[in-house]
Amino acid sequence: MSEARPPIGTMTDRVTLRRREMVSQPEGGHVALFVPLASVWARVRSLRGRQGTSADGRAVEISHAVVLRFRSDIAPGDRILYRGRALDVVSAADLDGRRAFLSCACSETSFTG
Repeated sequence: MSEARPPIGTMTDRVTLRRREMVSQPEGGHVALFVPLASVWARVRSLRGRQGTSADGRAVEISHAVVLRFRSDIAPGDRILYRGRALDVVSAADLDGRRAFLSCACSETSFTG
């Protein structure tokens, strides 16, 4: 990831980390639930957006870069809640190899109808 090591004072966005867990249904099958892990300070930046179609409607996909203090329990498939928006973690990597910061590439998809 091309993120630079952030000064601590720039991590001013409060986010909630959620772990994806698959739960079996009594009728059969599984459903994904997002269980809260922690509320932490981070730096969230919107990178780019694109519009397309998905199923029967238009979809807008926005990519974000989220940097937070290093954690080993965040993985692709987890979710970061930011100002009421659900950011799906696409990748999570140690920012500079020192286990000080974690850089997450995230995707947000909204449907416009």
